[in-house]
Amino acid sequence: MSKRLAVLESMIQKGSKDPFAWYALAMEYAGADRIDDALRTFTELRDMDPNYVPQYLMCGQMLVKAGRVDAGREWLEEGVTRARGKGDSHALSELQSALSALDD
Repeated sequence: MSKRLAVLESMIQKGSKDPFAWYALAMEYAGADRIDDALRTFTELRDMDPNYVPQYLMCGQMLVKAGRVDAGREWLEEGVTRARGKGDSHALSELQSALSALDD
């Protein structure tokens, strides 16, 4: 296990509600091809902070790459809704591009 992964897991186990810590942990799992752990962590982050927009693109892309296209599309679509609601045009553009790539 990497030191970064161990530190992030420790932060979460100690009760951290920092959305970036949860996001970073999910990304570490995704990078280690621990897709189910990453999805669980992204889902817990979404439950805790549904307006943390970066999670939607990364989780959606991870799921698509893992062959779970329908689940990935759902994350990306929810991300579009959240990005619009926050007025985050950069994230909105990235999410829409990821969605259109699914239709190619």
